[in-house]
Amino acid sequence: MTAQTTRGLKVAALTTSLVLGSWLTAATAGAHVHVNADQPVRGQYALVTFQVPNESEKSSATTKVTISLPNVASVSTDVMAGWSAELDRDATTGAYRSVTFTASPNEGIGVGQFELFPISIKLPDADSATFPVVQTYADGTIVHWDQPPLPNGEEPEYPAPVLALTSGPPAPKERHATPAAPAPTTVPAVSATPTSGEHAEPQASADNTARALAGGALLVAAIGVGVAVARRRT
Repeated sequence: MTAQTTRGLKVAALTTSLVLGSWLTAATAGAHVHVNADQPVRGQYALVTFQVPNESEKSSATTKVTISLPNVASVSTDVMAGWSAELDRDATTGAYRSVTFTASPNEGIGVGQFELFPISIKLPDADSATFPVVQTYADGTIVHWDQPPLPNGEEPEYPAPVLALTSGPPAPKERHATPAAPAPTTVPAVSATPTSGEHAEPQASADNTARALAGGALLVAAIGVGVAVARRRT
């Protein structure tokens, strides 16, 4: 093997090592705890999901994940096989401070795997929400995912998951109905002439009386004529 060939093999090996190193570095940097939401609207309810990977260097499983909440007013957890959930609530304010997922015996996140932890919460009314996470391994190793972004803008070693929130569509304006104008009050006209129903009985009584008097007068006149004729005959 010539010296030139040996030098070429060394350069190729070094290049391969650098490429593999860059891939591993990128994989390690990307294998952080990530957070996502179906509708990340500020002040609204959303399904927030945390992706937690296993980065153990000792092939130890992740057995506990504690997610800090930004004092949310409402939270509920999903039913996950092999995991139990416990909520921590402030007894004074009633706000929820954290949720802890604990793996059942012989369960957990294995090496080279990740688990999704979904929770339903009411998001804060802010531009973003930060959720520090504490990851506990079976061998006792504890990793705190709570570091803020570096001053130079680069990502820290254990960044805290941050969820950017949007303002959402503007709320519809309230429309108040214009009160209807009162209908004009109509006063019924009073007729000077009595209606057919008014004073019907008194009028009928007067007619009957007149007829009775007329009949009586005729009877008296007939009697008078009869008396006069009788006198003449006698």
